[in-house]
Amino acid sequence: MTAWLAEDPKTAGCHVEPASVDASFRKYFRIYTDDGPRIVMDAPPERESCATFIDVTARLHDAGVHAPVIFREDPQRGFLLLSDLGDQLYLEALNENSVDKLYDDAITTLVTMQKSCPTEGLPPYDEQLLLGEMQLFRDWLLQTHIGHKPTAIEHDALSDVFNVLVTSALQQPQVFVHRDYHSRNLTVNAENNPGVLDYQDAVCGPVTYDIVSLLKDCYVKWPATKIHHWLKMFHARSGTLLANTDAQQLRRWFDLMGVQRHLKASGIFCRLYHRDGKAGYLGDIPRTLGYIVELRQAYPELEPLCELIEVTVMPRFTTGEP
Repeated sequence: MTAWLAEDPKTAGCHVEPASVDASFRKYFRIYTDDGPRIVMDAPPERESCATFIDVTARLHDAGVHAPVIFREDPQRGFLLLSDLGDQLYLEALNENSVDKLYDDAITTLVTMQKSCPTEGLPPYDEQLLLGEMQLFRDWLLQTHIGHKPTAIEHDALSDVFNVLVTSALQQPQVFVHRDYHSRNLTVNAENNPGVLDYQDAVCGPVTYDIVSLLKDCYVKWPATKIHHWLKMFHARSGTLLANTDAQQLRRWFDLMGVQRHLKASGIFCRLYHRDGKAGYLGDIPRTLGYIVELRQAYPELEPLCELIEVTVMPRFTTGEP
């Protein structure tokens, strides 16, 4: 990377420092040039594709979304030189006084992405992908992390729940989906807030996926009354996207989409620990799975999953051990 930077007089010899910790194989560094700070993305080509990041960046810019500007690119070696959107993430800035304004901005940007970002050429968030993500819960959380192999009855019951979640997701209007639209991937900016990061896995998928990522965040939790208020705000701003969808239908889509996402996320958190040696996400699992358990009374079809989580899974995350 240093040799690549040296090829351009504007970046040759610049001080390099780590910029952020990422859950993937990508690494980000901050450098200081005469034109101001810049971000260098190091994405090993054998592990990550710069091409998708470049493609989605163009889509976001065309829609007016505040994404990084790409100043220089070398996809073959996995390097990108980007504008610096700052180091204040939403997660660090959110509190009771700031959250309404910050979420107002984030919802506005989300609706802009959904209305204005083209989906042609993006992978579909189809049944195979939705099920594959939920399988991470079975493989990495249940079997690998807590050593629980589901019985035949549990396996079939989980499959039935998974099918309910897939059906709900595929019923929804299909739009541009950021796929990780939450407090760790949004930066606070004085103008055109928020800055949007980590969007290279974008797909064409369910309209509620990104809004549930934002409002039922794995890293920070808000009262249900606030979440429902923000969901109504999203509904009102969506215009024609949800013109034929009433509040009850949207709420069901939103809640069930959250279950799919939180199963996926909890499995990924365990995979990060066992495969990649990253234990920092394990502490977020009780909050993540807690969102699912809270739906137990409202959605009887989730009963087998909620029972498994409450009886078998949750006790393993209250001991203080990994």
